[in-house]
Amino acid sequence: MFSKACEYGIRASIFIATKSSEGVRVGIKDVAKEIDSPEPFTAKIMQILTKNGIIHSAKGVGGGFEVSNQALRSVKLIQIVDAIDGDSIYKGCGIGLKECSEVHPCPVHNQFKKIRELLLTMLTTTTLEELALGVNSGDFHLKIFSQNK
Repeated sequence: MFSKACEYGIRASIFIATKSSEGVRVGIKDVAKEIDSPEPFTAKIMQILTKNGIIHSAKGVGGGFEVSNQALRSVKLIQIVDAIDGDSIYKGCGIGLKECSEVHPCPVHNQFKKIRELLLTMLTTTTLEELALGVNSGDFHLKIFSQNK
């Protein structure tokens, strides 16, 4: 559904948010390891997330990536998706046609429209804080079989 870069961006944002809620900044190596992503690819994703104000990067000793308390509460998943993939996932055609509309629908238009609406609702209402709290409590996980927090 999302591009691989977007999947990694969401996972990285959640991981960084979990650590930020504990007052810890994390380096690129730790992020890449935690989200099972190649380090150079992770670095590019971190640049996008930083440029879009989703995460903050601090240089030097004690530096790394973090999410501010204000961003934890306010950043919604839609911001991450928009920054990396744009809006085509919840506005585009379900089978990738360049032109698909109410007037000229594709074969799956009506069914996919319902899915897009549910997805858009989830993306616009889910915060990083909500997901980070779920990971920190053990209700959610970022890696299969991981007991990391």
